[in-house]
Amino acid sequence: MLSILVTLCNFELLRIIKEKTLIGCSRLPKYLQADTAIRAWIAEVRYSSWTTSQELKLKYRNASVINSKRVVFNIKGNDFRLIVDIEYRLKIVFIVWFGSHEEYNTIDVINVKYES
Repeated sequence: MLSILVTLCNFELLRIIKEKTLIGCSRLPKYLQADTAIRAWIAEVRYSSWTTSQELKLKYRNASVINSKRVVFNIKGNDFRLIVDIEYRLKIVFIVWFGSHEEYNTIDVINVKYES
């Protein structure tokens, strides 16, 4: 019993940086169709504890791992895209970019950066 409690206490969940910005974006008229899917994604990620991109892919098979920390998620099927940087060791997910599939096709996924 004690080993189970110790294991649970050492279980670190992911933190999402710029979560409120993402929710605000999903409430804009042009992204409103993604709002429910974004909120579901946030809830799932908040209670995840990936340590590698391979673990992430077990849950999100359609996610595209771009490099050691950049990942693209399909939101609401394939209507929207969400780009994040993940610091697996620190358990932090940074929101980098969100937009429609059409908008995604016009950006450089490797070099796009979050602009406040």
